[in-house]
Amino acid sequence: MLRKRQVHLDFHTNGTLPVGKNFSKEQFQQALKAGHIDSITVFSKCHHGWSYHPTEIGDMHPCLDFDLLGAQLEACKEIGVNAPVYISAGLDEKEYEKHPEWRWWHSPAKADQEKYEKEVHFHNLCFNTEYLDFLCRQIEEVMQKYNPCGIFLDIISPKICYCKKCVEDMEKLGMDICSEDNRKKFSEIVFNKYTQATNAAVRKYSDTATIFHNSGHIFKGNYDFIDSNTHLELESLPTGGWGYDHFPLSAAYVRSLGNKEFLGMTGKFHQSWGEFGGFKHPNALIYETALSVANGAGCSIGDQMHSLGEMNMSTYNLIGKAYSLIEEKEPWLNGAINVADIAVLSEEAVTGNRDAYADIGANRMLLENNCLYNFIDTSMDFSKYKLLILPDVAGLDDDMTEKIRSYVRNGGKVIASGEAPVKDGKFFLDFGAEYKGRNEFSPTYYIPCKETVNGKTEYVMRCDSHLIDVTDGKVLAYMQNPYFNRTAEHFCSHMHAPNNPEKSFPAAVVKNNVAYISWNIFTAYATHGHLFFKELFTHIFDELMCGELTVSADIPDKAVVTLARQEKEHRSILHLLYAHTTVRGRNTEVIEDTVPLYNVRCSVRCSSKPSEILLVPTGEKLDFEFRGGRAVFTVPKVDIHQMIEIRD
Repeated sequence: MLRKRQVHLDFHTNGTLPVGKNFSKEQFQQALKAGHIDSITVFSKCHHGWSYHPTEIGDMHPCLDFDLLGAQLEACKEIGVNAPVYISAGLDEKEYEKHPEWRWWHSPAKADQEKYEKEVHFHNLCFNTEYLDFLCRQIEEVMQKYNPCGIFLDIISPKICYCKKCVEDMEKLGMDICSEDNRKKFSEIVFNKYTQATNAAVRKYSDTATIFHNSGHIFKGNYDFIDSNTHLELESLPTGGWGYDHFPLSAAYVRSLGNKEFLGMTGKFHQSWGEFGGFKHPNALIYETALSVANGAGCSIGDQMHSLGEMNMSTYNLIGKAYSLIEEKEPWLNGAINVADIAVLSEEAVTGNRDAYADIGANRMLLENNCLYNFIDTSMDFSKYKLLILPDVAGLDDDMTEKIRSYVRNGGKVIASGEAPVKDGKFFLDFGAEYKGRNEFSPTYYIPCKETVNGKTEYVMRCDSHLIDVTDGKVLAYMQNPYFNRTAEHFCSHMHAPNNPEKSFPAAVVKNNVAYISWNIFTAYATHGHLFFKELFTHIFDELMCGELTVSADIPDKAVVTLARQEKEHRSILHLLYAHTTVRGRNTEVIEDTVPLYNVRCSVRCSSKPSEILLVPTGEKLDFEFRGGRAVFTVPKVDIHQMIEIRD
């Protein structure tokens, strides 16, 4: 079982700086104890290319005169702390300078490459060169000498490369370097070659060591990558421009894999990696670690050690304020499996597009509606879910469309939008409507059938839309076009033309257990975030689900609600989280003050009447009613994170 209170300790140190002069085993251990840490990733080799231990393969940092890695491993072992070892894989600035033939070429143009090489940052190496053999020897040296419990390999992903070796090898395989598809396919061949070689280097010396290849992103549906790891670590720095909704989306996919333990990796930094002297408020780390465990993950907090080797006690006292709480909660976290009512078929998994705005929008809508959900790929079984969401994009093959039809025939419910349910120019589900193609106008206007917070009026929809003819479905919303599209020759006002009220078109329809929305509503919500996008979705969602959700809670849209099951302990754990976020600077979302919620009314569907319901870890019992198969109770206070045990 992965340990849940981890630190990822960066140490990327220029060759001119003094290294390790102030390292003390006792002070290192003091920091780990203050932080309530049970695992810390320490470093063999950094992005600069220096090793922090004696080496016959690379070069030890020129200002280091002892085995720093060995000293850290010994210190961890003495106090029962795990210590996976970090090796920078994709970056090695020292070898980049020594071996031009190992360099990654990001462009076929020599001028572009020369510009890239002169830029002030770390530079990538190509795994299709002899660099890969060099890296594997470094891994084997660490495994043979230290026998660590795990290896963490950093900054890796499939990269299209135009170096001489890659161009020659593509030609040998009959692949066209001018073809984007061929270039992408070859990058994946090289990437798989890298994972197989590096994993073999670890397994040559250990059958049990953990292995993780960090690319900063888990590629949905890419099992070659997923299966190359023993576990997954979801890098997600909310204050670094990623936002607090990024991790729930990543976790919602990874937990649907079912067979991979995973960590949520945040940082102690105010913003992002490499920040010396940056600190976030303790309440932020308390919330971020609670968000990890509520979504089924363990926790990892990023830090960067000063070149002198002394651990910053302010950092570890800060981490300890979060991890002391996680430590108290662990009995209700170990072995817990998150429950989900809803599956979202990921745009990224369908199209391969990493910047999948439909995924982002769907994730935000479901978070803000306090739903229990997972993201899935096309290989997964979704028959266990009450609702399947198909967001915006086309691209499903015949096998997948038949799986969805079968799901609907067996009582499953579907909400689809945009081109997602379109195959060969027609709907592959019976929405009580016929598909008539893409609408030539943009933006369009949404006319609700149901009263909204701002009433029944025309709401601008800045996204692609599609036309339908309704046959026997129930119309839930209408569309109007503008008088004309905006062009240089033909425009009105500052943004777009007003709606043309002379004609309205049906734009959302439901029939039996399936519903369709004509707009690319999830993409639009990710990019524009208008309230009425969510109002339309929520109206249709309520029409289909009609009280079938496992959990409901009277809690704000910014809150997070999850439910997990500990089968061996015969209990369910409800997680309620709430934090006030604000934007500081240009794009840094932070948490500072706590804003407690009081008297939160909750309702949880249960197979039988619970024996008791308690606040944990305090053990305070809550009064509850059981009616209609639901336990109804009130949580007196939610201060960042509150767990509720519902005991069978």
